[in-house]
Amino acid sequence: MGQTQAKKPHIAVVPTPGMGHLIPLIEFAKRLVQQHPFTVTFIIPNTGGTSTEAQKSTLASLPSSIDLFFLPPVTLNDVPEDSKIETRISLTLVRSLPSLRDVLKSLVAKTSLVSLVVDLFGTDAFDVAKEFNLSPFIFFPSTAMVLSLFLYLPSLDESVSCEYRDLPEPVNIPGCIPIHGKYLLDPAQDRKNEAYEWLLYHTKRYRMAEGIMVNSFMELEGGAIQALQEAEPGKPPVYPVGPLVKMGSSSSTRIHDDESLKWLDNQPLGSVLFVSFGSGGTLSSRQLKELALGLEMSEQRFLWVVRSPNDEVANATYFEVHGQSEFMRFLPEGFLERTKERGLVVPSWAPQAQVLSHGSTGGFLSHCGWNSVLESVVNGVPLIAWPLYAEQKMNAVTLTEHIQVALRPKANENGLIEKEEIARVVKGLMEGEEGKSARYRMKDLKDAAAAVLSENGSSTKALAEVALKWKNKISN
Repeated sequence: MGQTQAKKPHIAVVPTPGMGHLIPLIEFAKRLVQQHPFTVTFIIPNTGGTSTEAQKSTLASLPSSIDLFFLPPVTLNDVPEDSKIETRISLTLVRSLPSLRDVLKSLVAKTSLVSLVVDLFGTDAFDVAKEFNLSPFIFFPSTAMVLSLFLYLPSLDESVSCEYRDLPEPVNIPGCIPIHGKYLLDPAQDRKNEAYEWLLYHTKRYRMAEGIMVNSFMELEGGAIQALQEAEPGKPPVYPVGPLVKMGSSSSTRIHDDESLKWLDNQPLGSVLFVSFGSGGTLSSRQLKELALGLEMSEQRFLWVVRSPNDEVANATYFEVHGQSEFMRFLPEGFLERTKERGLVVPSWAPQAQVLSHGSTGGFLSHCGWNSVLESVVNGVPLIAWPLYAEQKMNAVTLTEHIQVALRPKANENGLIEKEEIARVVKGLMEGEEGKSARYRMKDLKDAAAAVLSENGSSTKALAEVALKWKNKISN
């Protein structure tokens, strides 16, 4: 490593498993090295297997100032089968600490390492950061609302004895609209489960951080961000640096020969509803069929990314193994034939960033994962909220009731969203008055997002503040 490289402040970034954590962290690192003379090393804990391959392909195109290091895979064979994802994520990191220590030791020897940045479930790495006198920072890839809940959770936990979903009154998260306990994120739904213990454990350790960056901005979540920035003894400063998303609009990143993009090229401006539940989202067979029939009944144009249902013996690799035609058996008889003039169904995957930035896309039926929501915001595309897991129900409440850029279909008493309701909401978004006002609000947010990321924008300044803190560690 050359002399100049060694003098640049260096950051180690440790993402916990999950593409939803990795992608915004990559965007954060890219923005940091573009705007400030920093170098970065990603240190990636993993359990081996297919998820590692997906991470490797995502990380393939990083700039030269960002290095990569995959830690040796850890095994979770002794962890009970029914353990929740938060438990598995946390244990993956804990078991990776000895090898993380080795990597940090070598980085300290050859770079000006100043900070260790983790994401929402990575606080166990703070103990190792302290050994090397590194500034512990959190990059929070979700909403300011969820971060506000995380910082409030230890006191909420002490003051409430029942399950949060059984509370008669909504929970008042500082700076946010009141929210019913049943909509809080998944690991908070069963306080006897180990996943809740891990959640509480991490939230108590958030106060060890010297700063928390959140992937949001004032115009999107003003109340929550203001509450987070109010000074309080022991509370770390919070920096809104968002929206950091994968962009798909430049022609150089356009995926050539992609069927869905070619199809979009031939559709009228703003006429297509994009339907996708993210990389981890699946529906039951019955719900999948209702969704198909609802899209058909709505008579709107749609581009639908279909994944195999979650109650099938078939798993997510089904399409790859059996070929594209196999996914037809999950859809109602004759559906593809009847909708071929105005709909396109693609199995498993579509280039979401490019689809959302395409002029023909006029709406997005989404699981409300925060990365997807932010991609919608930067492209000004209004939403239909269909939350599935993690913190998505909280996001859906914010998007529909507070920010009002999304419509939400109602489920029947058995939890099924019926075709008539789907058709009503789809029509409402694409043609109705509700959809029109959501579209106007989303347009304002799109403009605000561009402004906060501009040279003198608030998110650019917040990142510069963090960068200055880190630079000063070298000169001290």
